[in-house]
Amino acid sequence: MSLRTLLGRRATDTAARTTTPPTSATSSTSAASADRPADGEVLLETVGLTKTYAGADGELPVLSGIDLTVRAGEIVALLGRSGSGKSTLLRCLAGLLPPSSGTVSYRGTALTGANPGTAMVFQTFALLPWLTVQQNVELGLEARGVGPRERAEAAVRAIDLIGLDGFESAYPKELSGGMRQRVGFARALVVEPDVLMMDEPFSALDVLTAENLRGELMELWESGQFPTRAVVLVTHNIEEAVLMADRIVVLGSRPYGTIRETVEVALERPRDRDSAAFDELVDRVYRIMTGRPKETRLPGRGEAAQPDRRTVANTPLPDASVDGLSGLAEMIAHRGGRCDLADLTDELGLDIDDMLPQVDALDLLGFAGISGDDLVLTDTGTAFAGADVQQSKTLFASAALDVPLVKLITNSLRGKGGATVRAGFFRDLLAHHYTGEQVDRQLETATDWGRYAELFGYDAAPQEYRLDEGADLPR
Repeated sequence: MSLRTLLGRRATDTAARTTTPPTSATSSTSAASADRPADGEVLLETVGLTKTYAGADGELPVLSGIDLTVRAGEIVALLGRSGSGKSTLLRCLAGLLPPSSGTVSYRGTALTGANPGTAMVFQTFALLPWLTVQQNVELGLEARGVGPRERAEAAVRAIDLIGLDGFESAYPKELSGGMRQRVGFARALVVEPDVLMMDEPFSALDVLTAENLRGELMELWESGQFPTRAVVLVTHNIEEAVLMADRIVVLGSRPYGTIRETVEVALERPRDRDSAAFDELVDRVYRIMTGRPKETRLPGRGEAAQPDRRTVANTPLPDASVDGLSGLAEMIAHRGGRCDLADLTDELGLDIDDMLPQVDALDLLGFAGISGDDLVLTDTGTAFAGADVQQSKTLFASAALDVPLVKLITNSLRGKGGATVRAGFFRDLLAHHYTGEQVDRQLETATDWGRYAELFGYDAAPQEYRLDEGADLPR
């Protein structure tokens, strides 16, 4: 007996689905694959989707002008750097966040609340620790009003499908990370959503566990036993996107989330990671993610940043420490001043997203630039990578003073004639352009850079900046 049978939801009735929960188990179909309607039907669609959050100086954009369609029979990967808005987009598709403008539609009807045709798998498992595995899996069905017997039968079936049979009475604390995430998948699949939403579901797992679970899910999808019609996956891992998706939507993040490019993945499954075609596609997506195309202008806001017109608003600091960017510069120098970044991340056992903040920092400081697939040190970057501590501080100070936020803090202190300046002053200025969390990250990075360059110091207790005594500041 299939999950659809237990829930009394035959695929032929899907078109007439409402939010009324299933209450009987009278269907006679025998397999989820037999019930799945024809592929190609539009399940989710966004038109002109924009999402903003309130800031001190009006609305702060996160997504702008997103046009996206998700059809039955496909896996769509939302790929982008941190801050590109991919998780925000996923939550808008699920109806968990309302759009600021534009529309999000499910099966042709604009959403006005939670999407009844989706279920979510989270990165952090999100299990209730006081409930057993089976009780956690039954939660969604209970919320839909399914009776105890029907939901117990459906939960057992989902638990078996996802490889958790034998763990029904276990509590989350008794399970490994991989097993906990299996519970998350079973809980989402038991309600048989049209679209399964996955927000970086493998990133909290160790490499081998993630690989195993990812492979099992793809086998289920290909076998037709997966009780859902489409999947939307958020990831920052390029190889994962190429391995799983039929279509990769690459989001850009400067200065707000837009669709940079959509890549069709025509590789046959199961996909061979060692094939030339796989490598070529990974490289293509990598180039899209790390490229620097001209950004469009958001209506009502300033034009995109130009190198000679950098401001704190259009030039955010990447979340990169001095140690991190220095280490990357030294690695490139040891490779002759030029290296393939994708190969380097593989060699280090990292995801590309782990390295991009350091790449952006070297670019912002003028220490390196991207040429094709390679990261190339500039002459200044080469000197920085090979300098002793005092020389590197001098080079770093000169470069950092071209970074708007570092320059703002330094010049504010200069203008005060040696007096201190409260961090709150800079917080208020940044709040016109960034969310509270972003303000914290911007100031943390600027403080790290300024301290290393000996441009200024920071006292955490009174939250005050001060010029370094005797510092020979470049102008």
